[in-house]
Amino acid sequence: MHGPRSSFSLFSLNLAAATLLALPLRAQDANQIVRDAVNSELRASHSDQSVWKYRDEDNSPGKHATYNTIETPQGELRRLIALNGQKLSPLAEQKEVARIQHFLNDPGEQAKQRRDGEHDGAQAERFTRMLPEAFIWTVVSQTPEKTTLHYEPNPSFTPPSIEARVLAVMAGEMVIDRNGDRIQSLSGHLTRDVLIGFGIFGHMNAGGTFSVERRPVAPGHWEITENHVHINGRALLFKSIGQNDDEVKTGWEPSPDKTLAEAARDLGVTASR
Repeated sequence: MHGPRSSFSLFSLNLAAATLLALPLRAQDANQIVRDAVNSELRASHSDQSVWKYRDEDNSPGKHATYNTIETPQGELRRLIALNGQKLSPLAEQKEVARIQHFLNDPGEQAKQRRDGEHDGAQAERFTRMLPEAFIWTVVSQTPEKTTLHYEPNPSFTPPSIEARVLAVMAGEMVIDRNGDRIQSLSGHLTRDVLIGFGIFGHMNAGGTFSVERRPVAPGHWEITENHVHINGRALLFKSIGQNDDEVKTGWEPSPDKTLAEAARDLGVTASR
């Protein structure tokens, strides 16, 4: 009796599992998937203090700049190594070295970089926490490896800041890696214009798009590897809202440097006295 009954039970369980996966998930199930991913990202953000070195290709309008970037516990340094596909001229190379040396000797600039980094990190965390409430989520597809979800603005969500108003009118897709509940990609577009101060201080145009790609660069450690933002408009007081950027980061390696001076030496720059 053991063999046939076990085989039938196993078949029934597999059939039930396949049936459940084939059914569309309810809204609350989709929302819970997003909450689990948000919690995973927040835990990783608070516990992971690793620093990295990588190559940064910045394709902003009018330029194609290539940097070598090194992170340290004191901050980060990046050195421009090519512009528009060409190596720097001797004069441009001299100016770049002087810029890095000036930064190494300017505690005020270093403090500003840390403040800016802390602000960006705090804003990213606030936005991440808003994801479950800011949108209505539905599951598009699921595989053993990933879940793809679609999101639309939640009419019941009240944006707590001007920046959040831009977030709150986005619609698009998010892909979650099911191994660890990590956000693999997030893309979207503005569903309508965003007016700041009734349009007096700025506006973002409907149809603007963004996409962010994230990949594990080491076991358990995810980083943004691609960032594409094409949001047009004007913002007199908040210039960072409207932007057109295409950025790709490659060649990730753990950074061995503990200080900015060590990072400068690895970038081929000697601190000036």
